[in-house]
Amino acid sequence: MPFDFVLPDLGEGITEGEIRKWLVKEGDAVEEHQNVLEVETDKAIVEVPSPKKGRVLKINKDEGEIAKVGEVLMTIAEEGEPIEKKSEEKPKAEERPKSVSVVGVLPEEEEEEILATPSVRALAKELGVNLETIKGSGPGGSITRDDVIEESEKAKKAEDQYGAIEKIPIKGLRRTIAKNLITSQKTTAFVTGMDEADITDLWNLREKEKKSLLEKGIHLTFLPFFIKAVYRSLTEHPLLNASVDEEREEIVIKKYYNIGIAVDTPDGLMVPVIKDADKKTILELALEIQNLSQKARERKIKLEEMKGSTFTITNYGHFGGTFATPIINYPDVAILGIGKISDKPWVKDSQIVIRKILPLSLTFDHRVTDGVDSARFLSRVIQYLEDPALLFIESA
Repeated sequence: MPFDFVLPDLGEGITEGEIRKWLVKEGDAVEEHQNVLEVETDKAIVEVPSPKKGRVLKINKDEGEIAKVGEVLMTIAEEGEPIEKKSEEKPKAEERPKSVSVVGVLPEEEEEEILATPSVRALAKELGVNLETIKGSGPGGSITRDDVIEESEKAKKAEDQYGAIEKIPIKGLRRTIAKNLITSQKTTAFVTGMDEADITDLWNLREKEKKSLLEKGIHLTFLPFFIKAVYRSLTEHPLLNASVDEEREEIVIKKYYNIGIAVDTPDGLMVPVIKDADKKTILELALEIQNLSQKARERKIKLEEMKGSTFTITNYGHFGGTFATPIINYPDVAILGIGKISDKPWVKDSQIVIRKILPLSLTFDHRVTDGVDSARFLSRVIQYLEDPALLFIESA
């Protein structure tokens, strides 16, 4: 009997995913545990294996379509099971009156059938694309989602009442980012505090060590030092290393330190997670950051490498920003924004000198903690960054 393969539970509350790419097509033989499609969740791209050996009878979801956990992705005929021979008659994607077009009423004469699935027709309607103008690239000349999107992009070079415009569909990682940010904004009572740190000594330390480390294949950035300063400060201010259980109305304080690091990729922002940051050296952190960042940019990062953050750091200073109001990486309750390091006049030992100054922006959930605690936390982070020797002195 044919087996309906549904989108499995991918863990950590993930309820849906976007079909990014099918790795098989109808009629293909598949092995048990063979990866058959790529699904993009709100965490990462996941390769989904087939639970059965057999042959693909039917693919139920198009690339670009959203599938919910438990929905049928494809039907598999198990090994040895007879497969009905397909009719050579031209397939029909769906029945519709021959006198009615997708875009309006047609003349009474019969017209050629448009081969497109309901989801493709819905996308065409959403994007304002006339299916009759498209030559399908799918099986039997059927119209695919890519065909519709390509046609839409051709039409996007349009104009509004003021001039030329371009429309970009919100999809893929950008759709996920938008969804997560809205969830964070709607759920948390967010407030941002800002301050500056004189990191001249830290700058000199990194400058001294980075060349020899680069020869060993280690790219030493400031981020490992930021992570060290953050987790040491979190041990003293645990309410910032927490989440909120909305149903039980409880604050859940985490006794472990998993630091999310925002990484800019061609597709948008991703947040790999450095697990057990408190147990790793500066060099171990540097190597892990290097490895995770590369995998994120190449979209090869695993789902488990995007899970479990307790606090997040975002370094927009690398791109020239100074202060900001970073949005909390839900369900964390705080995020630290790192601005651009610049030379500024600074008072040190009653003298005005030029120092390396780092702007910092801390957004926190006011439901969980107050401004006093968050200000003290930020001040403690600054202490560690201004005197980096403190990072290597174990607390009693």
